[in-house]
Order: sequence, then structure tokens, then C-alpha cells
Amino acid sequence: MNLNDWFEKGLNPDLYIQSMEKHKEDLLHIYDHFILPNDEAFFEEVRERNLRAIVLTEDWCGDAMLNIPILLKLSQATGIQVRMLLRDQNLELMDQYLTNGKSRSIPIFIFFDQDGNEVAKWGPRAAKIQEFVDESRSKLPPQDAEDFKEKSSEMYMFMTKSYRDHTDFWTVVYNSLKETLK
Repeated sequence: MNLNDWFEKGLNPDLYIQSMEKHKEDLLHIYDHFILPNDEAFFEEVRERNLRAIVLTEDWCGDAMLNIPILLKLSQATGIQVRMLLRDQNLELMDQYLTNGKSRSIPIFIFFDQDGNEVAKWGPRAAKIQEFVDESRSKLPPQDAEDFKEKSSEMYMFMTKSYRDHTDFWTVVYNSLKETLK
């Protein structure tokens, strides 16, 4: 299948969000509170390219919770049509967008033109957010430690709260997406 076929298979963002069982409230919080910068020249530039986007995601993913609302705000300003595909139900496509050639990390945003030609790929996270994740993970005990599972769970709760509450993270994601689409 080409990207246009995958796009047609995807859910529109509203249906995806309605179906979410985890992180829905936090995703909506970010969406409701993120304000796009006054970037009209950039928005017009992207509008003229008439792009579409496929988002490979799962509702349990904290990175998706952070990144998807920023993409949706950007898509409204630029006319990018967005469709969501669940990673685990679309491994044929996901395996074409592995992180570091081996990991099914999400979300992945695939931007393409009306003819189905890929023009950009973004994800699973902005570089500065990756630094935050790496730093958080570096504080975990070894995986074979008795308290690894507990500490790992605490770390993911902390990261989720940080994604939701630190508006500077939202700006980092926006700027990363903008750089990708330039």
C-alpha cells in the first residue's frame, strides 16, 4: 500500500481521541491550552504544499499524549489533514519507520503530498525531549534490581506529569515540527 492508502485506512483525530482509554484527559489538556505562535508566513508556506499526515500511535504512549495535540493545532493552522493508525494493528507500515532501525517507538508522524510521496518524517520525540527522557532513565536502578519496576513506574508518572504541565515542552515540540516541515 502507498501512503494515500494508509491514510484512507486511518481514523480521523476526533474518532481516535474519543476511543482513547488512557491519557485522553492529558492530551485534551495540552490541546486546550497550547497556543500556536504567530507564525503566519510558515503556516502559509505549509498550506501551499497541501500536505497530509499519518500518525502511528497508541493511546498508552506518553510521547503521543504530548506530541499529538501540538500536531493537531499545527494541522488546523496549515490545512494538513491528519489520520491516526494504531501501531500494533499496522506493523507493516510501522516497520518502515523504525527508530534507529530496530525500535517501534511512537508516535511517528509521516508527512506526504497529495500524490502519496513522503516529504518528511518526525518522531518519536523532539531532541530536547529525548534529552529529558535519557536523563530520567539514567536515574533508574539496573533492570535486574528489586525496585526497578517500581522506580520505572514512578519515572513514567513523573514524565507524563511533566509533559502535561511544562508548557516549555510544548514549545519544544512545536519548534521541532516546524523545523521538520521547513
